[in-house]
Amino acid sequence: MKQFGKILKFELKGYLKNKMFVGITIFLVVAIAVVMFLPNIIGAISSDTPDTPDSPEYKPTMLIHAEDNALALLIKEYFSETFAEYNVAIAEGGVEDAKAQIIAGEAECAFVMSSASAYTYYVNNLSMYDSNTVIADSVLTEVYRVNAMMQNGLTPDQVGEIMSVTIESDTLTLGKDQMQNFFYTYIMIFALYMVIMLYGQMVATNVATEKSSRAMELLVTSANPSSMMFGKVLASCLAGLMQLVAVFGSALIFYNVNKSAWGDNEIIESIFNIPVDLFVYLIVFFVLGFLIYAFLYGAIASTASKLEDINTSVMPITFLFIIAFFVVMFSMMDGEVDSLIMKVCSYIPFTSPMAMFTRICMCTVAWYETAISIAILILSTIGIGFISARIYRVGVLLYGTPPKIGTILKTVFKKN
Repeated sequence: MKQFGKILKFELKGYLKNKMFVGITIFLVVAIAVVMFLPNIIGAISSDTPDTPDSPEYKPTMLIHAEDNALALLIKEYFSETFAEYNVAIAEGGVEDAKAQIIAGEAECAFVMSSASAYTYYVNNLSMYDSNTVIADSVLTEVYRVNAMMQNGLTPDQVGEIMSVTIESDTLTLGKDQMQNFFYTYIMIFALYMVIMLYGQMVATNVATEKSSRAMELLVTSANPSSMMFGKVLASCLAGLMQLVAVFGSALIFYNVNKSAWGDNEIIESIFNIPVDLFVYLIVFFVLGFLIYAFLYGAIASTASKLEDINTSVMPITFLFIIAFFVVMFSMMDGEVDSLIMKVCSYIPFTSPMAMFTRICMCTVAWYETAISIAILILSTIGIGFISARIYRVGVLLYGTPPKIGTILKTVFKKN
């Protein structure tokens, strides 16, 4: 235990003194600060900026033209409510004048009504994201009905009463609201992906560096391989958690400082209002998921003869994790988080940290399913940790041609 403590302290100190580690952490905290303060920054800039095309307050002009002036006024009234991002106005001249204003940049687009149910949409450069006609079709259908009722003798008040009828409905979610939990689930999965890829490679590089410098041979004779392996991996885990706490902790502080500026942004609120039980599950699956892959990275790296062989050696582990990541991502995007493949992945140690956490967040999972998944993951992590330590000890003396997997396993499980 004393050896483990010394190794853990030494490795953790190495991470904290690493300029790259500190630099990335500071960069991420500053980037988060800029994002969280963005609404206040934009507000400060826009308050002193004139109403120009580059100003956030600027609204492009949308022209309405119809031979029937009453129809034009009615369309303008409805379009002003629907197209809030435009300054909707009735074209003063004819169609040619409207086209000239669009070409000159004085107006962005124009709806020229040939009748109450037909129009031509004029625009200078049609954007691939322009959805004005789709929206207008829906609005003009309502305008046509209103106009028809008024022409048939109904008063504007009667028409308004008929058209303003709203359908009342309530949605009661008996399980989980996938949309509400989607964003922090996505962030957790992506954070786990980044941390494992970054720190897993760092563990592998540190092990391979010690071996290539022959320092490992001296270390393994004076320290227990299990203490060395667990010390290295837990140090990288603690370093990763400290970095994440710094980043997400600062994000939470900056969000609370700028909460009023963000208003009722549902996405931001859902990210920072994660329930306590889900946060606990996040920590459990995050730590266990990181440990199981870090042990594998360290074990595989110990069998590499040269530092240059690291990427090739750990490639199977990297591919395994990437496949697990994409299975979870595709399931989230499709909304099929409780599919058969996700249920199977929830009990496989290499995929359960992401798969089971996603299922817990976005669908109803029985308590015993969660308990079984965590139990399998804990036992697998401990087992892989000790196997990795034995591989680490065997790999110390292996130089030259990389050994075959069968040879390593045979040596590892050989009775002393």
